[in-house]
This record gives sequence, structure tokens and C-alpha cells, in this order.
Amino acid sequence: MELNSITNQTIALAGIAQVAVLVQQLATTGNCDQQALEASIGSVLKIDSDSVSDIYGGLEGLKLGFEQLNGQINGEKAPDREQGRYAAGIMFLQKKLSDNQTMLNTLQAGIIKAQAQTEQFGPLHENVLASLGDTYQKTISTFQPRIMVNGEPNYLGRPDITNKIRALLLAGIRSAILWRQCGGARWKFIFFRNKIQAELQNLLKRV
Repeated sequence: MELNSITNQTIALAGIAQVAVLVQQLATTGNCDQQALEASIGSVLKIDSDSVSDIYGGLEGLKLGFEQLNGQINGEKAPDREQGRYAAGIMFLQKKLSDNQTMLNTLQAGIIKAQAQTEQFGPLHENVLASLGDTYQKTISTFQPRIMVNGEPNYLGRPDITNKIRALLLAGIRSAILWRQCGGARWKFIFFRNKIQAELQNLLKRV
């Protein structure tokens, strides 16, 4: 499939934005958008795909990410420092990961294990989320600086919530890898901002 396009880059950016929102929702309320959660977790488990949107199970699964990214770019939503920090951390750690083949191999093995569990239990089963969370701890979490998630201690102290958060951060890394594969770069986000915003409008009409 052709990767390098503004459409695919925008989809991948929305994937990162969606993860940042979901992590914040879980950390502060203990709950999150379930459709978006399934799409984001599913993107980790789907390595091969016919299109970029199919990685997320279709554009509908990224509606939350499209809306959040669009609101941030056009100024309709006030900048959220926590979400911005999560997104920046994801981008930074993805670059570190890409330079470490041993860690990439460990990550791939963990994802393959979770894929096998998904066939038996489904993508949002606690066993799958625990497996992905464990993979995150063994790989991405070993890099510095780690992504520190802020929220309510009552929620952050629950294993089911922390597993979801770690699995989502892994999904954020997946989207950041996809962003790079599609030709994304920091300078493009700065100079192609208007093109990205226009593409977001087109994508939002399709969800």
C-alpha cells in the first residue's frame, strides 16, 4: 500500500492524539471511550494491513482522535498540557525504540503473544491487556525519560487501569511508528499545518 500521503500522516497523528485523550480519561475518571479504546488497542495487534485506516479497524474508530486533533489545530479547544506531554513523550520514545533492534525484537515477541490471546479472548480481555502492559514495561518503559501519567491515585493504583494505560501507550508508539513510515516529520507538522487541518475536515465527514 502507498504510505506517504497527507491522509495517512493525518490518520497516524489522530492515532497519537486519541491515545493521549484515552490515557487522560482513564487516569482521571477510571473510564474512557470504549470504541476508541478498542480501535487503539486493535492497532497494536494488527501488524499487517491493506490500508492505514484498516489498522484502526476503519476511520470510525479514530473519531475521538480526529475531533481532538482538529480542535487543537483550529483553536476550538484550549491546549491540554497533559495530553501534549503524553504525545510528545510517545514521539520521543518511538525514536529511541527505532534505534534499538533488540528492544524491537522483544516488542514484536510480546505483541505476537498478545495476538494469540486475542484470538481466544478478544482484544479488550484483561489477559490481553495485561500481556500488552507487561510488554510495555519490558520495552518502552525501560527508556528514559519515562512517560509519567498524572491522575487520581485510586485509579492509577488499580492493575486493570494501569494495564489499559500501558497498552494504550504502546498503541501510541504504534501510531508514531506509522507516522514516520508515512513520511511524517516534525517540520511537516509545522509547515503543513493547514493541509493537515483540511484533511482532518475531510476525514471527519467520513466518520
